[in-house]
Amino acid sequence: MSDKKWDLVALASIPVIMTLGNSMLIPILPQIERELKVSSFKVSMLITVYAVVAILLIPLAGYLSDRFGRKAVIIPSLIIAAVGGAVAGVAAWMMNGNIAYWTILSGRFLQGIGAAGAFPIVIPLVGDMFKNEDEVSKSLGIIETSNTFGKVLSPILGAALAVWLWYSPFLAIPILCLISLILVIFLVKTPKKKEKPPTFSEFVASIRDVLKEKGRWLYALFAIGGICMFLIFGVLYYLSETLESEFALKGVVKGLVLAIPLAALCLASFVAGKWIGKDKSRMKWLGFAGLALVTVSLGIIGIFDNIYVVVGLFTLGSAGIGAALPCLDTLITEGVDKKQRGTITALFSSMRFIGVSLGPPVVSLLIGSHHFLLFGILAASGAVGGLLTLLAVKPEKGGKPSSGSGSKQDEDSQEPLHAKQKEDHADLKFRRRVPLPRKKSPY
Repeated sequence: MSDKKWDLVALASIPVIMTLGNSMLIPILPQIERELKVSSFKVSMLITVYAVVAILLIPLAGYLSDRFGRKAVIIPSLIIAAVGGAVAGVAAWMMNGNIAYWTILSGRFLQGIGAAGAFPIVIPLVGDMFKNEDEVSKSLGIIETSNTFGKVLSPILGAALAVWLWYSPFLAIPILCLISLILVIFLVKTPKKKEKPPTFSEFVASIRDVLKEKGRWLYALFAIGGICMFLIFGVLYYLSETLESEFALKGVVKGLVLAIPLAALCLASFVAGKWIGKDKSRMKWLGFAGLALVTVSLGIIGIFDNIYVVVGLFTLGSAGIGAALPCLDTLITEGVDKKQRGTITALFSSMRFIGVSLGPPVVSLLIGSHHFLLFGILAASGAVGGLLTLLAVKPEKGGKPSSGSGSKQDEDSQEPLHAKQKEDHADLKFRRRVPLPRKKSPY
């Protein structure tokens, strides 16, 4: 792992920068609303359009990365993200009103295209770089930590830049993407493919087979990832609006308050990535505990309408989400074959972006309703994630996750027996058929 530390540094820069490109806007959304004279729902769409475009294109990016290589997708994606940030920044700088808003939205659309082929492709690339499962889980822990570190830094940096010029967070995106682009080009060495990539029809058939065989736990993990992001971005939007409208907190001070729960998320991701190793059962139970923690935290917040309680308990709940995320990444990455890894992890990333896209607009619609209703819905979402982890994800001890009907590993281990059985049938006149040994069920 030490010989690939610079590769990891370069790859870790991608989630940091992609997260900054989106989350830097969270603390300044009320300011953007005032400057452009648009509704809170319209301004929340600056987050949503970025995520929706990424949702639609991430599976395609995953396929292209399986077909042509991870770097071949990541590099142009970073360039597109930089162009999108530049379009949004120039529009905010030189235009006004609705024209500025729609041009910024177009820039965010381009950013979403770039985001689709950047961070989601990092996860399968890390899985390709290491053969040892323990190294994969530790490396994915580092990647997830860098993602959450970007979330910690983003409200502080976004608010600080906006003090100078309200649109400067948009202008910072091309510079950040350029830094990551240089690091990836010169530091990341992707492993060479030993096999010819599949045709599109073969690829679709293999994905269909994977989802048919392992769909129960894969769909569960997809949904859990989306729920985690929905909770994070939903509550962050609530805090950003409430701190400014009710407590007159603006700028860096507000950014620092928003960074408190995100710092807990970052620390928990780092510790969890180190601790889970290659123990799939530990991943399941840690993920369940994290989702249970955030569910209880949000439920209590719904009862006590106090900003100190909200920030304190959401910090606790964020630590729960931070503990769950590396577990989800590793279960997905280690649970599928390398040939389909890019697309399966891309589908997982799409679900996470669905959560990102739904959080701000859903909360913006509910923020005027009763406090208990808002956080009751959020707590119920967390409870669904916890139940999915408990009931749908059933990893075998030391093996890949299972839906309860036997894993692919078990099927593979029976292949020599089927081959031997055929040989016995073809050679009956020379040998007496011997009964095949029965494989002990893992259940």
